[in-house]
Amino acid sequence: MKANIVKRKSIDNITFDWGVNLFLIVVLLLTIIPLWYVVVVSFTPLKTTQLQGFSLWLPPTDWSFEAYKQLLGQDSFVRAMLNSFLITGSGVAINMVLTTLTAYGLTFKDLPGRNIFLSLILFTFLFNTGLIPTYLMVKNLGLLNTIPAVILPGAISVYNLFVMKTFFQNLPASLREAAIVDGANELQVLWHVILPLSKPILLTIGLFYAVGHWNEFFLPILYFSDNNLMPLPVLLRNILLASSMNDYVGQDAISSAPQDALKMAAVILTTLPMLVIYPWIQRYFTKGVLIGGVKE
Repeated sequence: MKANIVKRKSIDNITFDWGVNLFLIVVLLLTIIPLWYVVVVSFTPLKTTQLQGFSLWLPPTDWSFEAYKQLLGQDSFVRAMLNSFLITGSGVAINMVLTTLTAYGLTFKDLPGRNIFLSLILFTFLFNTGLIPTYLMVKNLGLLNTIPAVILPGAISVYNLFVMKTFFQNLPASLREAAIVDGANELQVLWHVILPLSKPILLTIGLFYAVGHWNEFFLPILYFSDNNLMPLPVLLRNILLASSMNDYVGQDAISSAPQDALKMAAVILTTLPMLVIYPWIQRYFTKGVLIGGVKE
């Protein structure tokens, strides 16, 4: 009897595992197939992209980089790419400095007014000021049509702040105490003791901020009226919705780089930086989130 029960449980476990694996395979295919189609079309010459049916899902026999050359040869696309790098780089730098200093200061339980500060910070997380007050504040500060307009209103993410604060609190207090005894001040403790031990959380939070800035779409439209300041996501949206690519490439270029290929190449170029960065940070990602999100 016991042998039959054990055998039945074993069969049930195997069935469950196969069901989970099948589900994951379906999810993987649903994720990879659209990406594969985008890559294939972006590298496919005009004579192939004009074909219909299953042929577009197969790797092109004659790979063409014409769509990428045409996009990278356009001043508007290069300018938008540089704007995205500028917004992301400066934004992450400001975010990380302010978030790290604030999180480290809030780890001190003897900080005067600490509970009040935590309550006020949490209040901003639960209750948003709204779009119109934020826009009026940015306008009154004279930040319209400037890069800080899309960076400073969200300079500190409350969620990232509390995750980093929890990570700092999980570090042994004896490390800070030993550094203080040796004559170090708080900034020296933070720079020489805390930060070297905090690489997982720093890279994780930095990735959160970088992805947010790189994909930012609404704020540039809201605060920028100068098209020269628009980042890649805004330009990508315009390219995907355009009925003709004449605004981005010359008429001669369209004959060698079809409209669909240019659109797919724009998608690839827009997502490529994050795809390159993520695998490098992935090994720290899980550790940073778990240690920063759970306090013993």
